[in-house]
Amino acid sequence: MTKTVYIKTVGCQMNVLDSEMVIADLKRNGYEVVDTPDAADLLLYNTCSIREQAEEKTYSALGKLRDTKDRNPEKKIGVLGCMAQKDQEVIFRRAPFVDMVVGPGQLHALPQLITNIDSGEGRQMAVSLGRTEGKQAVVARSHETFDPLRDPSMRPTPFQAYLRIQIGCDKFCTYCVVPNTRGPEQGRSPVEILSEARVLAEQGCREITLLGQTVNSYRHRSEDGETDLAGLLEQLHEIDGIERLKFVTNYPKDMTERLLTTVRDLPKCSPYLHVPAQSGSDAVLKRMKRGYTVGQYMDMFERIESILPEAAVSSDFIVGFCGETDEDFQKSVDMIERCRFKNSFIFQYSVRGGTKAAERLEDDVPREVKAQRNNELLAVQNRVAKEGNEKLRGTTVQVLVEGPSKKAGKADEDSSIVQMTGRTHCDRIVVFDGNRRQARQLLDVHVDDVTSHTLIGRVRTVELVSIGL
Repeated sequence: MTKTVYIKTVGCQMNVLDSEMVIADLKRNGYEVVDTPDAADLLLYNTCSIREQAEEKTYSALGKLRDTKDRNPEKKIGVLGCMAQKDQEVIFRRAPFVDMVVGPGQLHALPQLITNIDSGEGRQMAVSLGRTEGKQAVVARSHETFDPLRDPSMRPTPFQAYLRIQIGCDKFCTYCVVPNTRGPEQGRSPVEILSEARVLAEQGCREITLLGQTVNSYRHRSEDGETDLAGLLEQLHEIDGIERLKFVTNYPKDMTERLLTTVRDLPKCSPYLHVPAQSGSDAVLKRMKRGYTVGQYMDMFERIESILPEAAVSSDFIVGFCGETDEDFQKSVDMIERCRFKNSFIFQYSVRGGTKAAERLEDDVPREVKAQRNNELLAVQNRVAKEGNEKLRGTTVQVLVEGPSKKAGKADEDSSIVQMTGRTHCDRIVVFDGNRRQARQLLDVHVDDVTSHTLIGRVRTVELVSIGL
């Protein structure tokens, strides 16, 4: 009989890519993907540890499976990803019916772990080494992932794909668990990356988003020399079939003039840059150990404005970090007002176990103050974003059509006209009335209206003029 697997993925693009790899591997081992836990022999939860809320949601979802496991003891339940690497045995204590705990660097071991359970070896754990549990090279190897396996059916669309070029992070921001859950920063070989990109192109992929914790810090050294992100983009740009190249997430101090001019000069490179600021206050940035000042961030931003004046820049902000005053918060407001970010992901600070902030800093901003600041900063960002989008009203933008919008998903499948959605080269979301056959196409859309997050338009058609005979 065919074995079935259900996978639930939360968190960042890295997790989405990891889930694609896991499913590709399991399909090679005879599994078929199903849409509900009840229909699955194997239930997998690919988790995130960036925020406390994400972890608690996972534990809540696991708690709901206790009765399911009691009724169907043959079902296997696995917790994957960053929470697995961070919590390890804690997961078995909080959810003793879980069968497997697998960190992001050990996902290749999943089929063998399943075999071990089937052989009566009991619960299984596969996690990478901690940062101080061996020499750096040994620790780094324990965090390596298996990227060549691809499964287009697991992507949001089959013509857009993530491609990991970097693993881990060495920045050690005081609030962040990633250096521990994803391991040391290491750039993948350009040869591997280019080979994988060609496979994606052969599968019909038109847009690739390069992934790294600090993607513009990418470096790979070999006997042939050193490759940085700019050099990698130049090589990827030559692959036939790939029409758009994006990269996230960026670190401010590594946004070099060379990288920006490369993006400017290569037509396939998207002029969209996600560069988290996290705070507009030097005092907060220092406690976060971000490694730059507001002045240095603004120097970078002005470099972007000079070299890529049409670029869309987005950011991240944490509100309510340890010791953040009203004055500190106002400086974040001022930064959004000045930089006019396309969008910002805004989060309330939550203490993460194992981080330096948890060990050394007091979480002294009241929860209600965090919530108030979150709402206020979000309102400012939404206003700024809408004002930026207003400048595009009446213009024509090129859109890579992704498919029906969420609104269209409720419409009749047989309807000839549905609301379609896609993105511009600058990563702005566009919706328009169209048809499902337009998915994967690059279309010119005239912008008639805007919101903070969306351009609303209509497909521009070529007017045919009869000239007679």
